[in-house]
Amino acid sequence: MLPFGLVVLYVNDIAASTHFYRGLLGAEPVESSANFAMFPMPPVMLGLWKRDEVKPAPAGAPGALELDFTMDSTKAVLDYHSEWVKRGLKIAQEPVEMDFGHTFVALDPDGHRLRVLAPNPS
Repeated sequence: MLPFGLVVLYVNDIAASTHFYRGLLGAEPVESSANFAMFPMPPVMLGLWKRDEVKPAPAGAPGALELDFTMDSTKAVLDYHSEWVKRGLKIAQEPVEMDFGHTFVALDPDGHRLRVLAPNPS
């Protein structure tokens, strides 16, 4: 099996995105430069790469990615929603029950989706 270890988001402002994810994840970057930052997000790492420094130049619109955070209960989803609203995150989808479970979606500074969900029991 091919090992997977890093998700990279292309961002417009490394400092602003690093500040945002530092607060969101409650972690410090393990690597940081003027064009790149990397956070532990076990079992993978989250990289932030300054969009205009990416080679080859990325295709697609900024904010075209979604990160999903899986919770063990609807209450946990609602708790994160309340916390993120208090922190000023833009909410793209209010808490709702969908086919796969209870969820809401917030946005990072570049418009990447941050979905928090509690899957339906199988």
